[in-house]
Amino acid sequence: MRIAVIADIHGNALALEAVLADLERRGGADRIVDLGDCASGPLWPAETMARLEGLGALTVRGNHDRWVGMLAPEAMSPVDRFTHDALTPAQHSRLGALPIIADVAPGILAFHAGPEDDCLYLIDKVVEGELVRDRPEAIASRLGRLDPAVRLVLCGHSHRPDCAQLGDVLVVNPGSVGLPAYKVTEAPAHVSESGAPFARYVILDWDGATPRLDFIAVPYAHEEAARQAEAHRSPGWAEALRTGRRK
Repeated sequence: MRIAVIADIHGNALALEAVLADLERRGGADRIVDLGDCASGPLWPAETMARLEGLGALTVRGNHDRWVGMLAPEAMSPVDRFTHDALTPAQHSRLGALPIIADVAPGILAFHAGPEDDCLYLIDKVVEGELVRDRPEAIASRLGRLDPAVRLVLCGHSHRPDCAQLGDVLVVNPGSVGLPAYKVTEAPAHVSESGAPFARYVILDWDGATPRLDFIAVPYAHEEAARQAEAHRSPGWAEALRTGRRK
């Protein structure tokens, strides 16, 4: 089975189209798995949702999907409120109703951040204001007990492409399709930075036992995306989209 793994699109329709075109050039996939945070961002949420609705991907719910789909508008952050207002009530309902966790195939489990917490950093920890890969024992503790048949875990949320081997289980984060860096101001304040303005995803070839992973970075019209963020009064997003970094 060949699986394309995408995550954290955040309403960046240009980046999503670039990833899908790149996937097609590489021969496509038997299944596309979307690890959530689909539309939230000061970019093209409605266009992103329309594209995803026709894609037939297996999608799990991210924290922003939950907030946009389930919170009262007055309780949302400005970016989530922008996204909410750009989508239809039916799209709000679809985001809110996405599953938290899904079996992709025998031996493969997918969720956005953690198996029970959609805001958890699974692979990463905050060190001196930056996300870095944590020790295997700490990752295993956060992951908790899995079905013994699970050999591959797919997660997103941190926007950092990475993988970690935990005994017989490999944890894979494909990175972010649509937002290569971000800044968190709540304690512990930190940044997540991929360091370059590419759209990221993974192609996974799976024979039921041994995965082969291709981590892919796709160039796209990131300057246009940055200008769209600026037009919607989001200079921090524009910086991240242009550089893959945040101050």
